[in-house]
Amino acid sequence: MNELTVAEATENIYASLRADNADLDAHIATLKAALAREGKKQAVFDPAKLAQNNRAGRKLMQAYFRQRGISVSFSE
Repeated sequence: MNELTVAEATENIYASLRADNADLDAHIATLKAALAREGKKQAVFDPAKLAQNNRAGRKLMQAYFRQRGISVSFSE
């Protein structure tokens, strides 16, 4: 399996969100592994790239990722 960087894994998640969450859980697992390899504790997402860039959408995303062991924050 090709080891992706955090940035590549994040881009795959954006693509998955645009594709109605296709393979989202697999991309989350890849992101979790990339974070561990790079020694990072938190994934940072650009809210402008999200399908639902509102408070409810961001909170839902944070909760979903937290259930899978990833802490999410959003860039300004």
